[in-house]
Amino acid sequence: MNHRESVAREGWVFIGFFALITILLYFAWDYLGALIGLVPTLFCVFFFRNPKRKTPAQKTNVVSPADGRIMDITNMSEDRYIHANTIRVRIFLSLFSVHINRTPIAGQVEWVQKVSGIFLPAYKDEASHKNVRNYLGLSTEWGRIMVVQITGLIARRLVCWVQPGDILETGQRFGLIRFGSCTEIYLPEDINILVEPGQKVKGGETLIARFYR
Repeated sequence: MNHRESVAREGWVFIGFFALITILLYFAWDYLGALIGLVPTLFCVFFFRNPKRKTPAQKTNVVSPADGRIMDITNMSEDRYIHANTIRVRIFLSLFSVHINRTPIAGQVEWVQKVSGIFLPAYKDEASHKNVRNYLGLSTEWGRIMVVQITGLIARRLVCWVQPGDILETGQRFGLIRFGSCTEIYLPEDINILVEPGQKVKGGETLIARFYR
């Protein structure tokens, strides 16, 4: 499956539910009732939108894995997959962000692991190791990188469409997070970071880092 639909298929159950409620409210309260039901219906269509993105073609480019705002950029040791010192870039997704996750750089999926946890607000530091999260490890031409999907206070479901052995292209859709959340990317230290905290980014399009040739 290429997951290129303009609205992610995981959203149709919500859209259909609220559309049914809209119809029932119309028969109960006429146009006023229909308007009440139409608001959440349209919001679900908006939330699960899956726009096309123009991904920079240069193979040394690392693009953002998510839409949102850069929360912080931190040097830290990563011992789950990379087993080395890394640079972690954290991206906060609001309710109004596109929630499709995209591959930051071409590579092969080596490792996928979902970890149970709680549902703290995604902007809190401890959400990185306490919330429900899904780890995606990629083997690339420049070594290992890792992307983490993290739930938030409202987000309660992580969706990952890939599995170990899959070959992914830069900017390719690999999953989504339902409602407000956080996405992290762990990169090798020998890389040029091109974003800064507070900056808005677009998944699959905004250049966040570049490997040296």
